[in-house]
Amino acid sequence: MKLNNLRPASGSTKTKKRLGRGEGSGKGGTASRGHNGAQSRSGYSRKSGFEGGQMPLQRRVPKFGFKNINRKEYQGVNLSNIQTLVDNKEITEITIQTLIENGLVSKNDLVKILGNGTLTAKINISVHGFSATAKAAIEANGGTATIA
Repeated sequence: MKLNNLRPASGSTKTKKRLGRGEGSGKGGTASRGHNGAQSRSGYSRKSGFEGGQMPLQRRVPKFGFKNINRKEYQGVNLSNIQTLVDNKEITEITIQTLIENGLVSKNDLVKILGNGTLTAKINISVHGFSATAKAAIEANGGTATIA
């Protein structure tokens, strides 16, 4: 170790320049905030989307459509998924709980059975909803489709 390679310990020195501590500090007077305006004042916080007085983007862009706050969003499960579940796990009855345990839906989802794929097994299914083709396919095999 020599005098030419001495360094302070990391984190021991402050790199931030102290503001507003006289003209000799180089950051006196306005303390790098400019002269007037909202950003020169203490306590100023910019609203999200504020564009300096220009009309903000969320107000410039036209709004269309309608968002129904009472809409129910269903998680769809196809008949092909149910058939593979029956083939792999030897299940005769499907409830929402069995779909959750096998990772097809989450615990707070509303579940709807959809008619994509073919179903060959006789199975009883109890979920929140069925499409018309799925219900017909289940009942054609001798199973039951009940709404839970």
